[in-house]
Amino acid sequence: MKTVYAIVGAALIVLGGVVLFRGLFFTQNETVFQVGNLKAEVRKEERIPSWAGGVAIAAGLVLVVMGLRK
Repeated sequence: MKTVYAIVGAALIVLGGVVLFRGLFFTQNETVFQVGNLKAEVRKEERIPSWAGGVAIAAGLVLVVMGLRK
């Protein structure tokens, strides 16, 4: 079980680093209006906040330490 903590912790550290330093974006489609077959959509690109990357790194460090303790 401790190996799983270390692996998940390392993955969180890597993902948190990507979010913190490079940024992670996702696209969301939102329908503005729809009349019959006519449909207008807006595509919004949003970014995951940098603080979420810091939290992921901190949680990953905790999990790695828990996995390495005897």
